[in-house]
Amino acid sequence: MSQKVSFGCDHRGFEIKKKIIHFLKARGYEIIDCGCDSSESVDYPDHILKAAELVRDGKCFRGVGVCYTGIGSSIAANKVRGVRAALVHDLKQAQLTRAHNDSNMLILGAGFLEPSLLGPILEAWFSTPFEGGRHEQRVHKITQYERDHEC
Repeated sequence: MSQKVSFGCDHRGFEIKKKIIHFLKARGYEIIDCGCDSSESVDYPDHILKAAELVRDGKCFRGVGVCYTGIGSSIAANKVRGVRAALVHDLKQAQLTRAHNDSNMLILGAGFLEPSLLGPILEAWFSTPFEGGRHEQRVHKITQYERDHEC
C-alpha cells in the first residue's frame, strides 16, 4: 500500500508541479492533486487549504504546496489545525524541519528555488525522520496551544 501525499499549487507553482509529482510517484507515493491545473491565475488558498485539510484529516500522511514565494502558501497551510507547514529553500532546512519540527507539509517557493535542489530537497524532507526527544516537547507545546486556543 502506497502512502498518500496531497499536493496543491497556484499558477506560479504549476510549472514545477509535474516534476514534483513525477519524483514522488517514482518513489511509490500516491498523489492526491488538489490543483491547480494550468498556468492561468488562481488564488493559492483555494488549492493549498484543500491539500492541508487532507493532511489534517489523516487522508494523506504529508502534503506539498507550491506558489511563487511560498510565503502565502505557508501562511495558509499553517491556519489548518494540526498542520505544521515549513517553507524550505535548501537541503539543510528540509532535513531540520522534519528532524526538529516534525513538519507534515512542505512548502516551496517556485520563484526562489534553485532547480537543481528540487530533487534533493524532496528526498531529504520525505526521508528524514522526526528526532523526538527535546523536539517532541516543543512540538507538543504547539499542538497543545492549538487544542487550547481558537486558531
